[in-house]
Amino acid sequence: MSAAQIIKTVKNITAKEIYKRFPEVKEKLWGGQFWSDGYYVSTVGQHGNEKVIQEYVKKQGTEKEYEQLLKQEQLDLFE
Repeated sequence: MSAAQIIKTVKNITAKEIYKRFPEVKEKLWGGQFWSDGYYVSTVGQHGNEKVIQEYVKKQGTEKEYEQLLKQEQLDLFE
């Protein structure tokens, strides 16, 4: 499997399981989505260090990111 397929599967399974066990979670999430659209994959090497990964995770799910996604979706509707 490719990295993209593995990530998609993990996100799908975990989100479904969270919603099944804790249905109230969906109401509290930005846009009702458990995971953001993107993901980060890196090999063990020059760029795959802990600090890079921490910064990526820290920026996930922020209100600013959500607003940017909404703007992009609105622009896509008019194209």
